[in-house]
Amino acid sequence: MPFLLAFPSIDPVLINIGPLPIRWYALAYIAGLSLGWLYARALVSRKAFWGGPSPLNPLDIDDLLFYVAMGVIFGGRFGYVVFYNASFYIAHPAEVFAVWKGGMSFHGGLAGTALAIYWLAKRKHLPVLSLTDICAAAVPIGLFLGRIANFIKPELWGRPSDVSWAMVFPGGGPLPRHPSQLYEAALEGLVLFVVLYIAVRLGALRRPGLIAGIFAAGYGIARIICEFFREPDPQLGFLFGGATMGMLLSLPLIAAGLALIVHARRTPLLASGNGKPA
Repeated sequence: MPFLLAFPSIDPVLINIGPLPIRWYALAYIAGLSLGWLYARALVSRKAFWGGPSPLNPLDIDDLLFYVAMGVIFGGRFGYVVFYNASFYIAHPAEVFAVWKGGMSFHGGLAGTALAIYWLAKRKHLPVLSLTDICAAAVPIGLFLGRIANFIKPELWGRPSDVSWAMVFPGGGPLPRHPSQLYEAALEGLVLFVVLYIAVRLGALRRPGLIAGIFAAGYGIARIICEFFREPDPQLGFLFGGATMGMLLSLPLIAAGLALIVHARRTPLLASGNGKPA
C-alpha cells in the first residue's frame, strides 16, 4: 500500500462571532483584494517601473479596488452559473443569489473584472491597458490565497493517484487524490506572481498591455496543466477527448494574452511614464 499524507483537517470556519461564522474562504477573498490593493499602490508609486511618473496614482487604485471587487463577485458567480451548472440554476433560479453556498468561476470573475476596469478607465479618463496591467500584476496574490482556501474547505480536489503525497479528502471518497489545489496555488499564484514581478522590474509597465498579456497567457497555461490533475466538476465531468471546462475556457484566454503581448511589443514605450507613446 503506498504511503499517504494525512489530510490536515482544518475547520473551514476560523471563528464564530455570535451567529456569524467567519470562514477561511471569505477571508481569502478579503485578504487577496486587500494585499493586491496594497501591491498595486506600491507599483504605481515606483517611478523606476514606469521610466518616470506613473500615468496612474494611488487614488485611482483606491477606486480600482471597489470596481474589481464588484467584478470578481458578480462575474465569478455569473460565470459559474452559466458555464458550470446552468441546468441546475434554470430549474432553481432563486439559488443563483445564494452565493454563500459556494460556486464561483475564475474565468467569469476575470471577465467581470475586465468590464469593471474598462468602465472605471472610461469614467475617469485613465489609460485602460495600464490600469489592466496593474490589476493583472496583483491578481496572483488572490489566486494563491483562494486556492489555499479551496484546500482548507476542502473542495476542487484532484484526481485519484498513487503518488506518495496523495491525500484522502473528506467528501472525496475513499481513494487518495492529488492535492491539486496546492498545485494551482503554486503555479497560478506563486510562479505567476514571480514571473510578472520580474517582467515589471524589466520595464514591462512601459509597454501597456504587456503585463496583462503575460498574465492571461501564463494563467491559461498554468490552469490547463493543473486541470490534468484536478477532478472535473461532477455535474460536467469530461467534455470530450479528456478535456474539461477549465481547459476550454483557458484556450481563448491564452489567445487573448498572446495578442496583447504582440500588440504591446509593437507599441512604442511610454514617454517618461505619462501614459502616451514616446
